[in-house]
Amino acid sequence: MKFRTDPATIRGSIAPVVTPFTAEGAVDHDALRGLIRWQLESGSHGISFGGSTGEPSSQTTAERIAAIRTAADEVADRVPFLPGTGSAKLDETLEITAAARDAGADAALIITPYYARPTQEALYTWYATVAREFPDLPLVIYNVPSRTAVDIAPETVRRLFTDFDNVVGIKETTKDFEHFSRVLHACGPELLVWSGIELLCLPLLALGGTGFISAVANLAPTAVARMYELWTAGDQAAARDLHYRLHPLVDLLFVETNPAPAKWVLEQQGRIPSGYVRPPLTQPTGEGQLRIRALLERGGDLTAGI
Repeated sequence: MKFRTDPATIRGSIAPVVTPFTAEGAVDHDALRGLIRWQLESGSHGISFGGSTGEPSSQTTAERIAAIRTAADEVADRVPFLPGTGSAKLDETLEITAAARDAGADAALIITPYYARPTQEALYTWYATVAREFPDLPLVIYNVPSRTAVDIAPETVRRLFTDFDNVVGIKETTKDFEHFSRVLHACGPELLVWSGIELLCLPLLALGGTGFISAVANLAPTAVARMYELWTAGDQAAARDLHYRLHPLVDLLFVETNPAPAKWVLEQQGRIPSGYVRPPLTQPTGEGQLRIRALLERGGDLTAGI
């Protein structure tokens, strides 16, 4: 938790690692450790775990907490650790967030409560409750309306950022790029903003974004990290080149529901023993596998580094 006291250091490519399962469906802690080691060796600037790509809604609270502890132990303060700890239920969110804090997380990624479709005032109250419960833990709002059916408004983000010192940032996973701009305009450059939309990662940096929590880092961690480094070093042309070279891998992620395609590729590459995804997701169909293979032929060179 050495980055906890200075959340502004949580920058760059924060890889949202998948949750590997055994072929029988149990959480594979050894494979999780292996994926984290590979991410660190590949240059990722931080590790996230337990967001949408990690299939949290298919796991029990105990499973999520155990996996967060494994991930924190493997990260071992080498880079920032930003686990997803949110749920549709407040008691679960508080329990998982407390466990992440105690495990040494540098910040907690809190998804907007899904399915219920709360109002903006209800969202403010939700995050305010979590912020008061963990005053010494940096909190990052996780906005992903395509999965939650609720979109936290820039003004609500501004209220939370103004009222609570430990609400430090937001992961924006919306294709409405105007939303990114309005959040930054409302809150100012001190707000830490990460993109969760792969093809908006590089554009966000031009607006003053902090970095990205991009699922494509599961397949091409070196390239995604390098894109950030090139941009911050002023080599915008080379950063743009990587952005466009990543397009086929981005398309691959969504051939079927994320993270099934990524986990299938990781299994084929021998990085995890099984590409199993828990219901209601299924592993890629035969047709899906053909499309994935075709996209790998176009962008697969980046999966081995650059």
